[in-house]
Amino acid sequence: MKGVRSTALFLAFAALFPSGRAADALDVLEKNCLSCHNAHDHKGDVILDRSPLQVDDLRDIIDSVTGPDPEMPKDRAPLSASEIAALEAWVNSGATIPTGQILEDRYVPGLDWWSLKPIATQHGRIGDLTGSDRAWARNEIDAFVLTKLKEKGLHPSPEAEPRVLARRLYFDLTGLPPTPGQIDSFAAAYAKEGETAYGALVDELLESPAYGEHFARHWLDVARYGETHGYDKDKPRPNAWPYRDYVIRSLNDDKPWSRFVQEQIAGDALFPGDPDGIVALGFIAAGPWDYIAHSEVGEKKLDGRIAKHMDRDDMVSAVFNAFMSTTAQCAQCHHHKFDPVSMEDYYRLHAVFAAVDRADRVYDLDPAIQKRRESLSVEVGKGEASLKGLDQRITEAGGEELTRLRDQIRALTDKGVGKIEKSPEFGYHSQIVTQADSEKWVQVDLPEATAIQKIELIGAHDDFGGIGAGFGFPVRYRVEVADDAAFQQNIRVLADRTSGDQPNPGIAPVLIDTGGVTARHIRLSATRLAKRSNDYILALAEMRIIGPSGENVADGASVTALDSIESGPRWGRKNLIDGKFPTGGDPDALRQLADLRAKEQALLNRLNTPEIQRERDAAETRLAELKKELSGLPIGKLVYAAATHFTKFGNVIPTEGKPREIHLLQRGDLRSPGALMKPGAPALWEGVAPEFSLHSGASEADGRAALAKYLTEPRNPLAWRSIANRVWLWHFGRGIVDSPNNFGRMGMEPTHPELLDFLAATLRDDPGQSLKALHRLIVTSATWRQRSDSDTSRAAIDGDNAYYWRANRRRLSAEEVRDAVLVAAGKLSRDMGGPSFQDFVIEKPEHSPHYQYHLHDPDDPKSLRRSIYRMIARSQTQPFLTTLDCADPSQMVAKRDETTTALQALALMNNPFMTTMAGHFADRVGGETDPVSAAFGIATGRSATLEERTALAAYAETYGLNNACRIILNLSEFSYVD
Repeated sequence: MKGVRSTALFLAFAALFPSGRAADALDVLEKNCLSCHNAHDHKGDVILDRSPLQVDDLRDIIDSVTGPDPEMPKDRAPLSASEIAALEAWVNSGATIPTGQILEDRYVPGLDWWSLKPIATQHGRIGDLTGSDRAWARNEIDAFVLTKLKEKGLHPSPEAEPRVLARRLYFDLTGLPPTPGQIDSFAAAYAKEGETAYGALVDELLESPAYGEHFARHWLDVARYGETHGYDKDKPRPNAWPYRDYVIRSLNDDKPWSRFVQEQIAGDALFPGDPDGIVALGFIAAGPWDYIAHSEVGEKKLDGRIAKHMDRDDMVSAVFNAFMSTTAQCAQCHHHKFDPVSMEDYYRLHAVFAAVDRADRVYDLDPAIQKRRESLSVEVGKGEASLKGLDQRITEAGGEELTRLRDQIRALTDKGVGKIEKSPEFGYHSQIVTQADSEKWVQVDLPEATAIQKIELIGAHDDFGGIGAGFGFPVRYRVEVADDAAFQQNIRVLADRTSGDQPNPGIAPVLIDTGGVTARHIRLSATRLAKRSNDYILALAEMRIIGPSGENVADGASVTALDSIESGPRWGRKNLIDGKFPTGGDPDALRQLADLRAKEQALLNRLNTPEIQRERDAAETRLAELKKELSGLPIGKLVYAAATHFTKFGNVIPTEGKPREIHLLQRGDLRSPGALMKPGAPALWEGVAPEFSLHSGASEADGRAALAKYLTEPRNPLAWRSIANRVWLWHFGRGIVDSPNNFGRMGMEPTHPELLDFLAATLRDDPGQSLKALHRLIVTSATWRQRSDSDTSRAAIDGDNAYYWRANRRRLSAEEVRDAVLVAAGKLSRDMGGPSFQDFVIEKPEHSPHYQYHLHDPDDPKSLRRSIYRMIARSQTQPFLTTLDCADPSQMVAKRDETTTALQALALMNNPFMTTMAGHFADRVGGETDPVSAAFGIATGRSATLEERTALAAYAETYGLNNACRIILNLSEFSYVD
């Protein structure tokens, strides 16, 4: 608003306004001005949500929006006469506004944008073409392309040679190279039969299982598919792969596009009984997930709620970017500044996903078994609550005495611990488990039977999860001795503390009186484990075995255990008896603390009456029976997917289908909740309501089902244009819209809008909504079949080939390079489906996994499958494929980068995979009459020239056939398709 003085223009809220003038005027400012003139964007001199209001400034604002050529609003329609009148009336009355009112940006762009207009159902008018144009064109696509070429002063290129077309078709439709024999066969057939032979090859490749494997890679890039969580811990997702197989299977089956979309949003609701309806929900869960924030922090804390909010944001953005090419996520803090998506729209979409989490979900299971599983899970919960009730009864019976003891313990804890001193060797640490009532044991094995005066159990100290002193100390346990290491002979129990939960001693030693027993093997058995933030463990800093003279007879002993993480130097069996344990604080306070805890335990033992113990025994027996039956039920198959019913893990608690409350958040801040939102979606075409019409008893799945139908509504202009553009991109390397995930005002506009609508309508109106039919239409067009040769005159007009006057020579994707190398080496396994192969060695999977690619053997038979079946880790991506521009699995990748770097040349020449496969390639052709020519033909799809054959043969003679094959695999012709 030029002319407005720099004095800040804040609508100070000092007085109650008695009429509607303020409301009318503020409505004008909120809808037309605040989206730019706010404290966040700060465009121009005026900020409408900061500093005191000056009436004179408002008069200058009125000047800027009036007159024959108003300066404001910029890039929008001028204000109407009634809007200007509202501002003038308000300013003339003094421009006062209600106390406490804050301006909110309420401008939402309209539907007047190309992608939001109805899809035009027009044809390319191929019949209107004449002369050379008609001779060149093969279907409707070509008529649209020719129109644009003529507008730009361009003309198309001739058709590529049959041998070039064959190689292009194989890679474009299957991602695999043809054999020299297949190229020869097609060239001969095309010379005789022409278009009939061409169509036959297209149909053959579309029916090949390799078709689904190839195009699944494109869709999985969009779905941001990975098989680890990402973020700090990047733990594996062992059950992610069924979603990948679902995508491959759906594409090979040519599933109607609407069905494919609906299954991935609400297949469980729309197609009950069909296993694909659950597996497809892997799309919602496919992206990265913050394990620490969700599982270790949880929703009881603000950080956990923020993580859950961002997780839903990921779901919303994934769905709208992938299926609608719309950036709905931009409306999280304010209305979308460029597209018609309001904050209300955004939070309605949150409400759609308010009940779902990412978890392993059962599919393809007998419904009766699943119902029994859910029933048993409820009973287990009741049983655990019953045991907690018994503990509460004991606490209440302890009265003031127990309260006083616990208050004294709390008061002494800080004093007794004080400043902790500890060595890098923390102690012993078991493997983690997900159930508290799992048994773990660790024992000290003395060299010989020895008289024992007492045993000291000293707790570990680890700040993991904020636990500190007493980390991993067992909640229930017993200490026993035996004559043999297997604990089969002369077992004597020295302390049994399994009937009730024990207080955590911190680092104060827990003393076990032995009565002077003589023993060789001393075992601590935990029957209820300590909880970390999301799992359960047994940990102990030191087990001291004190002899008659006060010496520690554990020196020189050995330690065995049920299991151990052995994560040196901190954790290991040997650390249990190394004499190193945390110390610190006031020794007298430590002794007092130990004495108070002993008194507390003695009191609890007295309060645990025979009646309560009988109830506890019965409840624990029943709970054990329920858990045994539950664990014995067939679990069916598992897929990592959107889920509402699953086994609790860490702080991730299933909603059981009850949606979380979703509020519109002021400025996207969870601490500023506004109105409660119901499921809905933006009204992006005429006649659609922003809130879904759901009945009062609707389930959470009904909201997802409504969204799935919204995404496949025939009138939805974005959804059909989006997939049509993606398919075009997958064939030409460039979309008709060169911003595939953003069809909004900040994205690109289409180069061929009529062609895009033709493709979108063709798919939408096809009774089978067949992607294969769309692929066939594209690859049979003359546009796709052009030569890739360039020329300076046409390049000067359209250097980027945005109007398709020639074919684009393209480099193979990272996966295509790897697969083609395996084909050349004769090593590619065509086994389909199932768990992914790992081309790495995984270390420390129970904590923060390390994916060690350099330790992998390239000859591992499991890893010789197509790259689509490779396990994809997010934090440590595959170095060789990443160098070749493999997609980042943590991002939605609509279009791969294509870089040229020295590292790529080095990797293709020297990576162990390449050198190993070059050796196999040499073995494969070594028996041929002319090995070099055979290798060249396999790799490039053509015969070597005399000059090429002579040079390669001489190289092979000097450096060996293996190295000659390495050279051939590094030829540009191997990695590029003309």
